[in-house]
Amino acid sequence: MKKILALVIAAGLLTFCAGAVTGTPEVNAPSVLLMEAGTGKVLYEENADKELSIASITKVMTLLLVCEALEAGTVRMDQKVTVSTRASQMGGSQIYLKEGEVMPFEDLLKSVIISSANDSAVALGELVAGSESAFIQRMNNRAKELGMENTCFLNCTGLSAPGHYSSARDVARMSRELLRHDVIRKYSTVWMDSVRNGEFGLTNTNKLVKTYTGITGLKTGFTSDAGFCVSASAMRDGMELIAVVLGAATSAQRFETAASMLDFGFANWALVDASEGIEVPDVPVVLGREDHVRVRFSDSPLLLVEKERANRITSSLNVAENVSAPVAEGRKLGELVVTDGEEVLLSVDLVASGAVGRMRWADVFVICLKTMFCAER
Repeated sequence: MKKILALVIAAGLLTFCAGAVTGTPEVNAPSVLLMEAGTGKVLYEENADKELSIASITKVMTLLLVCEALEAGTVRMDQKVTVSTRASQMGGSQIYLKEGEVMPFEDLLKSVIISSANDSAVALGELVAGSESAFIQRMNNRAKELGMENTCFLNCTGLSAPGHYSSARDVARMSRELLRHDVIRKYSTVWMDSVRNGEFGLTNTNKLVKTYTGITGLKTGFTSDAGFCVSASAMRDGMELIAVVLGAATSAQRFETAASMLDFGFANWALVDASEGIEVPDVPVVLGREDHVRVRFSDSPLLLVEKERANRITSSLNVAENVSAPVAEGRKLGELVVTDGEEVLLSVDLVASGAVGRMRWADVFVICLKTMFCAER
């Protein structure tokens, strides 16, 4: 193993004006959390594990399951959906679906994302799982898979129900997962739209769509039990943050708190590609059927760092000088290490991107003959 490169990667941060951590966010809500979406790192929190009503932020999980069904091909964007009696009886935010009405799947989806339509949420849940109760079971199962330890779903809308709750940390976790689906972003940044061929208007419940630079979503909620809630996401300079605010006393306070948290995150943190500017060489293979094996990173080389560290971060790449065949795909051949002084901030293995078999004896014999022949001449 040899070290072939050591360089300061802080150059990519210089445009961010590195300095000390800038204050703390102005929080006016009982429970909040700020997370970087790419890494899942929590940048700020207050009472983030407190179990609270979350109102229509519940629909983050509803939308996640719908998006996963879309990806799996069990539902289609061009599908028609017949509205059930149950879906037509929802109160609260709605697009006033009628029993037996046939709606385009896309209209139902965007009405949930933009206007938080309860009737559309139930119609989609029934489509995905066969019944609302089966869909709710899937919601709770998915919550467990995501490590949401302080969550229990009793419906797919967020309408008030004793025992229906979540936490700021859990909301951030499911919001992060939802943001992996690009179809959400298609609508979560839309301020106004319509369904039923323009007959019914939709207005986004997330006012940050109009006021916050880089906003990407995501979901608001309000009931008398939950207060004013929001899971707000925004992206700047390739870094996406999720600000969760639960239980604010007013709508203005939830958006102001979310914006302050996002500002805090963007002012003090940066997402850096530790591999930027680094050319990873192929590794020579001894007695291999191929001369070299290509190398790749085993995991993402993205690093979330405080901007105050910008001028201290260095990166070193260590790669094997050669490797003997056979070489299995995924075999470790080196590592990328990012440090701040003696502190290791990130370590990512370099692995073989493909397999290389060992030469057969016949191949070796032919090479030996060629070598001898050339030597004699």
